[in-house]
Amino acid sequence: MKTKDDFLNGQILLIDKPLEWSSFQAVNALKWAIRKKFDLKKIKIGHAGTLDPLATGLLIICTGKFTKKIPELQGQVKEYTGTFTLGATTPSYDLETEIDENYPTEHLSEELIQETRSQFKGSIEQVPPVFSALKKDGKRLYEFAREGKQVEIKSRKVEIHTFEITQINLPIVHFRVVCSKGTYIRSLAHDFGKALKSGAHLSSLRRTKIGDFNVNNAVTPATFKESLGKIG
Repeated sequence: MKTKDDFLNGQILLIDKPLEWSSFQAVNALKWAIRKKFDLKKIKIGHAGTLDPLATGLLIICTGKFTKKIPELQGQVKEYTGTFTLGATTPSYDLETEIDENYPTEHLSEELIQETRSQFKGSIEQVPPVFSALKKDGKRLYEFAREGKQVEIKSRKVEIHTFEITQINLPIVHFRVVCSKGTYIRSLAHDFGKALKSGAHLSSLRRTKIGDFNVNNAVTPATFKESLGKIG
């Protein structure tokens, strides 16, 4: 059973982030639960890598002295599974915004999809989505996007260690990706659609691993609160 000192000295908590929760909400839920349980005025707590609200899966949350480990954990290789929907694009490259254009899909075959996938292995150049929390001139990119302003975003080098197409039910394509820090799966979806001469957007995403940490060992914020309630 965890004690107050355990949380203050440092814990690495594996959370399975629910759909539509922000990473900040998940951290807050744990912070309030720990503070309430142990009657703490404050506790250091933070996450090691944001997950978009529309994504589920592994969020590593560090408490107390272990918040110093966050940069190291953020740098770990990550694994994701999910789906791309071919034949349509959205401004955010996922389902946060409405479809803005439709594209032909008649020419798409399993062979072409698998062949095109091989272009996205290894070291690739990627432009982050304009609907992202990255900062430019002290402002988050999504703030520019919501104001309808055009912003020039520089491409960055990312590493795609594994890119598997695990199932094809057109227009839906299921995938598994293992990649470096800083990779946007939404951008991968968008670029993949472009390379197929059709549009694509990310329609579901789940983070399954960060380094050696696996979502199979994670709990939901609700389960964490429940287990905390049983202490002492």
